[in-house]
Amino acid sequence: MLRDTIKSAQVSAMKAGDKPRLAAVRLILAKIKDRDIELRTGTAPDDDDVLVIDVLQKMAKQRRESITMYEQGGRQELADQEKGELAVIEEFLPAQMSEDDVKAAIAAIRAELGAESIKDMGKVMATLKERHGTEIDMSKASGLVKASFG
Repeated sequence: MLRDTIKSAQVSAMKAGDKPRLAAVRLILAKIKDRDIELRTGTAPDDDDVLVIDVLQKMAKQRRESITMYEQGGRQELADQEKGELAVIEEFLPAQMSEDDVKAAIAAIRAELGAESIKDMGKVMATLKERHGTEIDMSKASGLVKASFG
């Protein structure tokens, strides 16, 4: 499970004395624990990779936004710190689908659902997230779905 992989990365970062990596991994584990508490599980469900990936995707999105803001504000040292955290977070995320693969998946889902108008966008997005949510940046996917109706 992904959670175990992240925990072992924490141990190896401690043994290697890699403080920036250790800090980033601890942040990830803290966010996952927060999500567990939100869901009132307290312990990991049988297949919690989806939950962990969701947490990682949100953390990555936050880091990307922060990097942009810091670079615009002339705070390169903070942007570099965020880039380091983002690199660690992305190590644990599954490989993302290419834009062409996403477009192909959208076309297949539209054909399957018989989605003809922009009114069907919600159904297409829901099915896309259900099937490929861990492999796609959903914020980018919504633009591609919308364009497919154009």
